Amino acid sequence: MSACLIVCWDGSASILHREHFPMSSEGETNRETNAMTGTQGMIDKLAGYLDHHQEALGLRNERQKVLANNIANADTPNYKARDFDFSSELDRAMESGGGGREGGLSLATTSTHHLPAQAPGGGGAHDLLYRVPEQPSLDGNTVDMDRERAAFADNAMRYQANTTILTSKIQGIKGAMQPEG
Repeated sequence: MSACLIVCWDGSASILHREHFPMSSEGETNRETNAMTGTQGMIDKLAGYLDHHQEALGLRNERQKVLANNIANADTPNYKARDFDFSSELDRAMESGGGGREGGLSLATTSTHHLPAQAPGGGGAHDLLYRVPEQPSLDGNTVDMDRERAAFADNAMRYQANTTILTSKIQGIKGAMQPEG
């Protein structure tokens, strides 16, 4: 009796036995037909799951740059610390169908013979906000180094955790696709 292990995007797994595949008139199973009809849906779910992690990692990277910029400008007079709300930006990116890849900058064409094109969107945060300082400084700088260092470390830890979880999920999927032997 042969069996097939199917791992879904949410981590659940199913074992399908030979009797789950209907027999054709020639006596062969219709595995290819059944697999092709369900494969696209499974690939779409897997792509959606990976897109979510890709967007999250991209936004974590963007936030790390913003926080590093704040730290680098801690002594710059009149510099205003910036940040963005990660969860709302991730929600916005996922609602728009993957944010950075389909957004982007449209390139201007001056002739109908030009090829339409788009520059990569960067996938970064669109709503950078100014931080309200706990205690404003005399030079107008709003960077609070303790807050920035804590946010920087927290964001780095969450980035690393996200990559570790994603790597683990991908290894699990690869393991399920490997033949036994």
